[in-house]
Formats: sequence, C-alpha cells, structure tokens
Amino acid sequence: MSRQSNRTTDSKKMNSELFTLTYGALVTQLCKDYENDEEVNKQLDKMGYNIGVRLIEDFLARSSIGRCQDFRETADVIAKVAFKMYLGITPSVTNWSPGGDEFSLILENNPLADFVELPDNHSALIYSNLLCGVLRGALEMVQMAVDVKFAQDSLRGDNVTEIRMKFIKRIEENIPAGDE
Repeated sequence: MSRQSNRTTDSKKMNSELFTLTYGALVTQLCKDYENDEEVNKQLDKMGYNIGVRLIEDFLARSSIGRCQDFRETADVIAKVAFKMYLGITPSVTNWSPGGDEFSLILENNPLADFVELPDNHSALIYSNLLCGVLRGALEMVQMAVDVKFAQDSLRGDNVTEIRMKFIKRIEENIPAGDE
C-alpha cells in the first residue's frame, strides 16, 4: 500500500516539476521573441487571462462552489481552494484595505519560480505574471472586474511573493434583446 502512495506522490512531484520547467521554457522563448520585459509581461498577462477564462469552468465544476457573497469570500476561495487545486499551495490572504476592496495573496513558495534565477538584463520581467492574468480572466467570467499585480516577488530579492488584488466593479451581464 505504501508503495502505491509513494508512486502517487512521485507522480505529482514529477508533474509539478514538468509544469515548472515547461513554464520556464515558455518565458525564455517570450524573452527571445520580444524586445523588452514590459512586452513579455503583457504577453504573460494576456496568456494567463485566456487560461483563466477557460479554467473557471473547470474550477466551478470540480469544486462545486456556488457564487461568492462578497470579495472576502472570493479571496478565501481563491487562496484555499483554487491555488490548492491547481498549484498545490495555499497562499495567505492579508493586508485588506479599510474599504474591503483590496487584499494581498502572500505566496511563501511560488511553484512557478522553482529552479529560476532572473538574469540581470531582465530586471523588469515579472516572471509569474501569468498568474495575474489567470486571476483576472477567471474572475471576469464570474462578473468581477479586478486589478491584479505583483507587489513583491521572491525572484527579485523580496522575502515573499505578494499578489495584490483590487476589486474594481461587478460586471453586469449583457442579455441580448428579446432574451429577457
């Protein structure tokens, strides 16, 4: 029995490492294809957005979670369910703004950044910017407009990786004329 559970653990670790290395290869190729880090950051965000738009359906089906009542509940679901489900980590939700419309996700360990060291000539690269796009795209599909950006990054020498999320507005569903 323990042999089987070791295989499962080894398989998950290999899948995680393969994903991390594949993501690294993608970022490397983008750095070769684009002139500057800002353009690479835009592309990573755009790719992440497109992933998030599609990933939300899988998340809702697999998690059986209903509509969140407020932004605090949304933050908890993102941290405790979504990050755990797809990246195997549980970031902490901290630094709430007084209005409750902005918070930080603190990642003690960013699985996308394993095995990575940023070269000096890419100081403006936001290596894991794909995550910002994924969060933005997924939340847009559930009628939430948010601003998502990295506030700190362990690849840049910070102690932790911090993703800052700000609620902008609830998106009204556009119902085509005649479909009311």
